[in-house]
Amino acid sequence: MKVDFVDVEYSDENAALPAEAASQNVAIKKNDLLAPDTGLLGAADKSLLHRSQSRAFMTDDGMPMPTEFFLSSDPSAIVEHTKKVMYLEDDDIAHIHEGSLNIHRLKKADGSSNVRTIQTLELELQEIMKGKFDHFMQKEIFEQPESVVNTMRGRLDIANKTVTLGGLRSYISTIRRCRRIIFIACGTSYHSCMAVRGVFEELAEIPIAVELASDFLDRQAPVFRDDTCVFVSQSGETADSLMALRYCLERGALTVGIVNVVGSSISLLTHCGVHINAGPEIGVASTKAYTSQFIAMVMFALSLSEDRASKKARREEIMEGLSNVSAQIKSILELDSSIKKLCENFKNQKSLLLLGRGSQFSTALEGALKIKEISYLHCEAVMSGELKHGVLALVDENLPIIMILTRDDLFKKSLNAYQQVIARGGKPIVICNPSDEEFKSSEAEKIEIPKTVDVLQGLLNVIPLQLIAYWLAVLEGLNVDFPRNLAKSVTVE
Repeated sequence: MKVDFVDVEYSDENAALPAEAASQNVAIKKNDLLAPDTGLLGAADKSLLHRSQSRAFMTDDGMPMPTEFFLSSDPSAIVEHTKKVMYLEDDDIAHIHEGSLNIHRLKKADGSSNVRTIQTLELELQEIMKGKFDHFMQKEIFEQPESVVNTMRGRLDIANKTVTLGGLRSYISTIRRCRRIIFIACGTSYHSCMAVRGVFEELAEIPIAVELASDFLDRQAPVFRDDTCVFVSQSGETADSLMALRYCLERGALTVGIVNVVGSSISLLTHCGVHINAGPEIGVASTKAYTSQFIAMVMFALSLSEDRASKKARREEIMEGLSNVSAQIKSILELDSSIKKLCENFKNQKSLLLLGRGSQFSTALEGALKIKEISYLHCEAVMSGELKHGVLALVDENLPIIMILTRDDLFKKSLNAYQQVIARGGKPIVICNPSDEEFKSSEAEKIEIPKTVDVLQGLLNVIPLQLIAYWLAVLEGLNVDFPRNLAKSVTVE
């Protein structure tokens, strides 16, 4: 079902008119798709048309019907009232008058389509209810075994060892030939980009840059026509990312969107993209969107390397790892009660260090952000290799430290940082793989995490950090879902 609209005639295009004055110049455009028997938009009843000449909502027998309009920045806010939605584009003006609706453009002739489609939400009400959980964040953490499967569903074929991303199909060969791939994001999405940089460099063998959208714009970073710019955002409405997207489009780069919200601005403006299918995320602190972004981008890297015979064995190893991720996350969530008990030791602490190396530094950054966001505890992520370059001065027996020490190619180097902390009286919490004998119970508290393919280990390591952040906030009696001064979708600079 579609709604046609016509532009408002402005005497001065630079000066906006009040809705009442603007409506005098609006005329009806006939739309044959809107028959009266639809129960929505039908032929206008002229007795209801005032100076606005706007269309009236009709019942099946052609009589005027009471109409409600809900305005929301996110579909999840209105799903309990209606599943019929219309997404406005930038510079659209919605004029509602006595149960009728018209949409105008701020500028008369800007080349935009003159059709807006009424869509039906696939979102179910129970998806945005807490259910048996105390908070939305807790619910979303525990939904991750299912959300990661939803991200891979219909895309990852383990039997045939293939990955199919329909949204990229027409552009994948162009991306393979690009001079570099630039990932541009903010906050949690930026950390997910950092986490997968290594797998892109290894499989695609294309130079990779990861940029914070705000800094990227501040520097006016050079972008070329043969670059591919990937914009990652949960909401698809992040203001800094949108401005960076327009900047890249002006310079002729190919743009890719990786978002969780269908119909969002980033999904509409980019040339192609991937919907991560994580489901609605209500809590301000992002959890399941991070893991789904991680998986979506790993599948993107697998798609890019599909034509490389030399990468076949490695690709199959990663795909096998992806098939086990859901069960492994479920096993980590069973540690919830022991992690809660561990968090009681952080009572009255003012600061916390989180150490990681290589790809696990991005995991440390994400964990530190979660802790800061909802527990208001100062937490700093530190690259383990930088410990001796200043941070070691902070280490003593009183400073809480969490170290990510799962086994990978950098394990021995990471172990050196652990030994430095122990030598200075520190007693860290160590996130490690099962039965690692290097970590004695007298020296450190252990959180044992299943071992997986090295490039996917960060996907598992972040789960206990999410739980730590959650329980730190709960034990302090804080508002977990809606921390102070923060918004779910950052739509302003």
